[in-house]
Amino acid sequence: MPKPTTILITGASSGIGAALALEYAAPGITLHLGARNSERLEAIAIAARAAGATVRPMAVDVTDAEAVRRWVVAADESTPLDLVIANAGISAGTAGLAGAEPTEQVRAVFATNVDGVLNTIQPILPRMTSRGSGQLALVASLAGYRGMPSAPSYCASKAAVKVFGEALRGSIHASGVRVSVVCPGYVRTPMTDVNDFPMPFLMDADKAARVIRRGLAGDKARIAFPWPLAAAVWLLQALPPAWIDPVLRRLPGKAARPA
Repeated sequence: MPKPTTILITGASSGIGAALALEYAAPGITLHLGARNSERLEAIAIAARAAGATVRPMAVDVTDAEAVRRWVVAADESTPLDLVIANAGISAGTAGLAGAEPTEQVRAVFATNVDGVLNTIQPILPRMTSRGSGQLALVASLAGYRGMPSAPSYCASKAAVKVFGEALRGSIHASGVRVSVVCPGYVRTPMTDVNDFPMPFLMDADKAARVIRRGLAGDKARIAFPWPLAAAVWLLQALPPAWIDPVLRRLPGKAARPA
């Protein structure tokens, strides 16, 4: 499979997105990097340029469908995109809440984690399918395998991305466009820095980026890692709720604010 030379990444100012930008940065590579925080994004752009890449940063909020559409289309028109990584996401949970997540929190999580992914890939889908090439990576999470009381909206949003990506891979297979769903476990990022509970198999972002790059190069349908945690959550979602609900209710909560 040919290596991508023109790549677009959302959520590229920190965490996995920033690590992926630096992982792919090299001479002959053009990176279109998008994020809300322009200051942090420029720092990543400088580092990627130092590695030899051509970098075109864009301050953009993935919840703004029209702004994202204009950015993606303009990037593709300048040079056809080989790889689009819909990575931007936020996290929130129920720690400290007396009941369910507030409506505004739930909607904010879905707006970024679900709508943001759709806003990123929908403009490029017809362009890639018409030319019969390209690759899409939708970043979900191992949290999308089973709803956790500690983070209902986050788990549900990542489950939506996972299932949509898996279905999309099959529905456009004949077009020649490849689709992979990325399901990381705990990765050391600003999003997980707010967690005050144990995170098994916590992985540095640069290592996660290498795992993702290898998976995309191999056209893996699902890039789920680390494998011990992936196996555990797969088993968890397979067990009857009556067995595991009492255990899950005792787990510590994720911070109750989008991060």
